[in-house]
Amino acid sequence: MTAPTKPASLPWWRGAAIYQIYPRSFQDSNGDGVGDLAGITSRLDYVAELGVDAIWISPFYTSPMRDFGYDIADYCAVDPIFGTLADFDALIARAHALGLKVIVDQVYAHSSDLHPWFAESRSARTGPRADWYGWADPKRDGTPPNNWQSVFGGPAWTWDARRGQYYMHTFLKEQPQLNVHEPAVQDALLGVAKFWLERGVDGFRLDALNHSMHDPRLRNNPPAPQDGKPRSRPFDFQIRRHSQSQPGVIPFIERIRALCDEYGAIHTVAEVGGDNAQIEIAAYTRGEKRLNSAYGFDFLYAPDLTPTEVAEVLADWEGDGKRAGWPSWAFENHDAPRAVSRWCEPQDADRFARVKMALLLALRGNVIVYQGEELGLRQDHIPFEQLQDPEAIANWPMTLGRDGARTPMPWRSAAPLGGFTTGQPWLPLSEQNLALSVAAQQADRTSLLHETQRLLALRRSNMALRTGWIENVIAKGSLLMFDRVAAGQHLRCLFNLSPKALKPPPVPAHAAILASIGGATPTTLPGYSAIYLTL
Repeated sequence: MTAPTKPASLPWWRGAAIYQIYPRSFQDSNGDGVGDLAGITSRLDYVAELGVDAIWISPFYTSPMRDFGYDIADYCAVDPIFGTLADFDALIARAHALGLKVIVDQVYAHSSDLHPWFAESRSARTGPRADWYGWADPKRDGTPPNNWQSVFGGPAWTWDARRGQYYMHTFLKEQPQLNVHEPAVQDALLGVAKFWLERGVDGFRLDALNHSMHDPRLRNNPPAPQDGKPRSRPFDFQIRRHSQSQPGVIPFIERIRALCDEYGAIHTVAEVGGDNAQIEIAAYTRGEKRLNSAYGFDFLYAPDLTPTEVAEVLADWEGDGKRAGWPSWAFENHDAPRAVSRWCEPQDADRFARVKMALLLALRGNVIVYQGEELGLRQDHIPFEQLQDPEAIANWPMTLGRDGARTPMPWRSAAPLGGFTTGQPWLPLSEQNLALSVAAQQADRTSLLHETQRLLALRRSNMALRTGWIENVIAKGSLLMFDRVAAGQHLRCLFNLSPKALKPPPVPAHAAILASIGGATPTTLPGYSAIYLTL
């Protein structure tokens, strides 16, 4: 059978593989120990050769870096540590020349406390921007207005003596919550989006979008049920019914989509977490006037990768056909510990990394590969005295933190500091990950890097994998099986998610092997192996 090609009528993002770049850790071009935009541009040939369709760049905007760029002080400027707007324009030009689309983060739930908007808002209770943030009077006894808690620990309220009120912050106190209920705030944020659209971006990843509005009545959140799960943060002791996820988010989403549609095939994907993530994802992506896609935290924080877990998550999207939208999937990112360090024993990491990649690239929807995932990078251990992540510092040692997944990309094992920088890197690079460098794996045709390239090429050239439906999902023990179906093509994908070999169900005699990972055959699945079959 000749592999089908992508129909010209489909938008570029339908079934796309997107490569996430965390700028601080990708490539440093000037020796200051921090990655930058010019460094990203210098490595785009590598990304294009990997076979992805697009890159997603985490924030590079002007910021005091209390939360490493997710606390933005100027939405329309590049922080000097990352370069200049001219560097961004050069990055866009090079990416497009290589056939790569560029997606950038937009952070609409909060700004930095150093943003001019907040400076004006806190200065007085009256004025054009007085209501641009979540302000509230104290209770009669001077305590915060309600029981809402912040992600990083403690109340989601900080007293501001200049204004004589509390301001809300779901994350750090240096990240005051924008009041996106206000039409003027929405207009300003859409102006930010337009600024980057005019510079040629191809899409937006919308950070913490369901945190962009809170209950104006400031009702207390109810307590979370006692489920026996360990909780290291007060944030986890509540159902966040009133501090996030308000109905007004959807009309704002429709305004975002309308603006993006003015610029053609612009891709919008939302990050959605929380107690009702699946319901919100469906609502945020329903129909042709809302977002193109969304993803939650089903896999990013899952302690295990089991066939049952995968089947249940897929069922949330597929269900009875009434689910809306187009899913996006990620097993790793800048906020979650490396999957190979969560989901398998160290001695199984190489085999597991291959079956994990085979599973990710077989899922229906868009897939997001986090930098270094194609190398099988492990979660690095960062000593307390070298921690940078405010969440890890606040909750140490009860959390793995985010620093261990943000350490520099290892480009060359033999080069000082892995070829990432000529200076002191902002986070240390471990010997275990240095040994998994790009150069070392490029020289080894059996490496995970080459395996990933082959799988990405299959996904791009086979419409059943890229845009087809998913059917007949079976989870039994350590076996996961499903079919991917498109016009003229029917594939069966089988995965063994355990270290022990198993015998798969019989397949039709005419089945042909499209890809085999870990020595899998139609009759035997060794430990941590996978096979794609053409039926």
